[in-house]
Amino acid sequence: MSEKATLEVNGKKYDFPLKTGTENEVAMDISSLRSATEGIITLDSGYKNTGSCESAITFLDGEKGILRYRGYSIEELAEKADFLEVAFLLIFGELPTKAQRDKFHTDIKAQSVVDEDVKKILEAFPKSAHPMGVLSSLTSALTAFNPSSVNVNSEEDMYKAIVKIMGKFPVLVAWAHRKKQGLPLDYGDKSLGYVENILKMMFRQPNEEYVQNKILVDALDKLLILHADHEQNCSTSTVRIVGSSHAGLFASISAGISALWGPLHGGANQAVLEMLEAIKNDGGDTKKFMAKAKDKEDPFRLMGFGHRVYKNFDPRARIIKKAADEVLEDLGIDDPILDIAKGLEQEALKDSYFVDRMLYPNVDFYSGIIYRGMGIPTDMFTVMFALGRLPGWIAQWREMRLNKEPIGRPRQLYIGSTHRPFVEIDKR
Repeated sequence: MSEKATLEVNGKKYDFPLKTGTENEVAMDISSLRSATEGIITLDSGYKNTGSCESAITFLDGEKGILRYRGYSIEELAEKADFLEVAFLLIFGELPTKAQRDKFHTDIKAQSVVDEDVKKILEAFPKSAHPMGVLSSLTSALTAFNPSSVNVNSEEDMYKAIVKIMGKFPVLVAWAHRKKQGLPLDYGDKSLGYVENILKMMFRQPNEEYVQNKILVDALDKLLILHADHEQNCSTSTVRIVGSSHAGLFASISAGISALWGPLHGGANQAVLEMLEAIKNDGGDTKKFMAKAKDKEDPFRLMGFGHRVYKNFDPRARIIKKAADEVLEDLGIDDPILDIAKGLEQEALKDSYFVDRMLYPNVDFYSGIIYRGMGIPTDMFTVMFALGRLPGWIAQWREMRLNKEPIGRPRQLYIGSTHRPFVEIDKR
């Protein structure tokens, strides 16, 4: 007998099937609730308890601090795989063979040239434009230069669309950065690896040879892996719901970028650095601000500590802390902002208030430190997050389309005025 849940409403009972995932998560399937009960819906603001889909991509257990892509632990992937391998895994379901990975990279490089007319769109933005707004606009604009819709029933068409966005997106990221810095636009170097090329496109100066730094390459590679997917978060859900209308891949990803822009989502690492700047401008007393953070009457919030999903240590933070230490040691940076960050980290890891509540430094805290150390401006942090999240968005969009999921259409509980007669303007 299949398991079921029984819901009783005004004395009437309704049965709904229970579904169990491969990690023993249990979900009550209420897809027939409204029709069975003649109009009753669930109300779940923010969808905190609502599963919007069945997915085989990412498993996350916030209580136990577990994150896995397609069954592989984030710890093992960050240690043993590179970003392109992880991207392939997320999108296609399995780790690539060497031949598959090499072909994937070759095909991506073949699509790494952006139409010159896109530069004209970029030129129309003022230097003051936020790079996330620029990135979202340019990603959406790619649709104009690639007007044919993706035939999701064709593996070849789907693959071409995937390598196209994987090839062009880093160029748009680099251009958004270089536009802000007043540097000439660059297409990079096809002889380089995917991550090495990103760094060169972003930082190469026109009057000198760019020299790769392996520690920076490894740190960025790990950051991109750690950000590659995170289950049904705000931006990923946005990509899926936009794609459910059969909007194209570029348009759906552009929508995801806009969702990621918010300070409660991808903008969190930017908020960390803005907080550190504020502490520095106030005199740099970390103990004062730790006390403010513990004071319930004080509006100050300590950014980059704790996580809405992880009730334990963010597993991504454990991995990236080591990379942050290596980057700062290698670069030998004398930066009061980074000194403040180190001070907050040490105090939070020892303070019983934070330890008891498991308010540990999260991935946003350490990623902001690494990006600042690398010389990436604060307003580019979320753009780098988007670069890492790209394969996850692609994987989620592809899965949603292949599963033929229906168009997203949430319900609401109406609490406005009941029917009332129209009042002529001279009588209002």
